Amino acid sequence: MNTNVAPQTNFRNVVPTANASGGRRWLYPRSITGRFTRWRTIVAVVLLVALFAGPFVWVDGHPLFMFNVLERRFIFFGVPFWPQDFYLVAIGLVTFIVFIALFTVVYGRVWCGWACPQTIFMEMVFRKIEVWIEGDSNARMRLDASPWTTEKIWKKGLKHGVFFLISFMISNTFLAYLIGRDQWLLLITDDPAKHIAGLSSMLVFTGVFYLVFARLREIVCTTICPYGRLQGVLLDKNSLIVAYDFIRGEPRGKKERGNAGVAGRMASIVNDTTHPAIPALPAFPAHKGDCIDCKLCVQVCPMGIDIRNGTQLECVNCTLCMDACDDIMTKIDRPQGLIRMDSLRGIEEGKPFRFTSRIKAYSIALLALLSILGFLLISRPVIDVTVLRAPGQLFQREANNKVSNLYLIEVVNKTYRTLPVSFRLNRPDAQLTFVQPLTQVPAGELTKSMFFISLPEKAIHENSTPLQIDVLAGNKVVEQIKTTFLGPVKP
Repeated sequence: MNTNVAPQTNFRNVVPTANASGGRRWLYPRSITGRFTRWRTIVAVVLLVALFAGPFVWVDGHPLFMFNVLERRFIFFGVPFWPQDFYLVAIGLVTFIVFIALFTVVYGRVWCGWACPQTIFMEMVFRKIEVWIEGDSNARMRLDASPWTTEKIWKKGLKHGVFFLISFMISNTFLAYLIGRDQWLLLITDDPAKHIAGLSSMLVFTGVFYLVFARLREIVCTTICPYGRLQGVLLDKNSLIVAYDFIRGEPRGKKERGNAGVAGRMASIVNDTTHPAIPALPAFPAHKGDCIDCKLCVQVCPMGIDIRNGTQLECVNCTLCMDACDDIMTKIDRPQGLIRMDSLRGIEEGKPFRFTSRIKAYSIALLALLSILGFLLISRPVIDVTVLRAPGQLFQREANNKVSNLYLIEVVNKTYRTLPVSFRLNRPDAQLTFVQPLTQVPAGELTKSMFFISLPEKAIHENSTPLQIDVLAGNKVVEQIKTTFLGPVKP
């Protein structure tokens, strides 16, 4: 443990958003610019454009994304998914959870600071609007502390009005993802009396988004989001995090003029007791670390923490403190990177970051999981067929000493084109007859029908005879269904 760090022993027992009496402590992060902030802004703009454009981008007459939970229709990158593909959803969910866990173990909370919708909307949209209307951190603090004047009412009203409008836009986008572009357009252009449920949902979502970004804010990351809670058990000394180099930075203090470090070393030599003939000189100031204790890294943090205290649950790796510290280091003619992306072991041992065998193993595991999921998606059959024996039916005797069973069939066409279908049995003496002809399946639809399978009674040697039905799309077998045939067996 480093013994040079400034003594703040209770920081892990204090919530940054709570004051001494336990009430809400509002944060007023200071604006900062820098290379990481610029890159983060570019990433945020790309993700925001993709998010708002997603439900309205159609390819070949079909949406690029749709997550219609009510009708159980899902489209991801233009590929439709049905309830029959739930196993892919389950595998994808497991892959995502493992991916997040392994990714965090190696690369820290990069997701939280750079790609999480909560962070992007809060810091890149709502916070910037707040700064534009109310001013910088000091101006916002003074405004909140001031009495309710005309200026304050005007600024607060304008800010919250814009917040509500943006929340309304997010709500509409979210709803368009759920019900699709066409249904959303119908919802907002048709008679409102016909869409009470849809419009009510839109207002509820708007209220939720407004509450999150106008009131809850960073509390979502520290209290509500389960991923933030997992950070403490996922990170270790080798994980990449936004870290303060306490070896180089401590002890903190204002930068001294002159060559105090050299003078201090000279004084220690002169005052050495092994040279009693030399008179003692006044002690020079002790050498200080690179951290000048300007607290700019604390002022820019949107979570209200002091990164110099070490890794904390609240840190979302937004890298704002890195830009702030780099700017100060440049001004005092010291190397950048006092606060940087590094591992705790890298700081303690003074070694540059490198791809260790552990990181390579985790990265290979991540790649393998994504490859498996990708293979399952690519190899997914274009037609999904479900065959069930008709409930309450055993078997029927027919003319010519034949026995028949009645079956129900559901065929899902997972493509955007009509597919011809045909069926054949694995036994030459079996006959398959549809109640209603089924020769093709419309694009993206579920088709239901019924059919009989007949077998000669003399060919039945057991109560349950296994059968296989080959499903063909054109001349290609796309699925093989196994079922059983019930028949009478004489003792």
